Amino acid sequence: MARAPVMAAGGIVLRRGAVPLVAVVRQRKRNEWVLPKGKLDDGETPKEAAHREVLEETGHDVAIHEFLGTLVYQSGGRSKVVHFWRMEADGGPVRKLMNDIKAVDWLPLDDALARLSREYERAFLTQIGPIALAAAGLASAPVAEPVPSSDDIDAALQTLTPAEAASVEELRHGLLQKVKAWLRGEA
Repeated sequence: MARAPVMAAGGIVLRRGAVPLVAVVRQRKRNEWVLPKGKLDDGETPKEAAHREVLEETGHDVAIHEFLGTLVYQSGGRSKVVHFWRMEADGGPVRKLMNDIKAVDWLPLDDALARLSREYERAFLTQIGPIALAAAGLASAPVAEPVPSSDDIDAALQTLTPAEAASVEELRHGLLQKVKAWLRGEA
């Protein structure tokens, strides 16, 4: 039976200036640059955890704004589900960094993307970063890519070989089973 996912929360933390900056933190143990985030404590809501974790990992108290999205990835053989909010830091740090964090850097979005160690966090910030900056009034809103219609998807599926089509169907069925198990509370 699948183990329950690890629930976590964090922030895309912005600082206003001539060039808006995004916070990234360097973990002491793995020496990796990541987005500020962490696991929920017992009885804590994701939004409360996001605020606490960002304060601990960046040293900055932040204003929490809108929910930006969820990142799901595998960590230690379990799924980790991280909810992110747009946050803004104003002024300097109000506390020392927690022991697990070696450093915090404030970088322009493109530099923050280049600094992140994990590909899935880069992909997430590539999509969400421009939205966060636009929501803060620090950049123009990104132009949405057109969503493929069901006709486009059906046409693309018609070009698959029988083996590719079977693989797609197997993936679709497996995903459906996982969602059903999760809804039943079995995952």
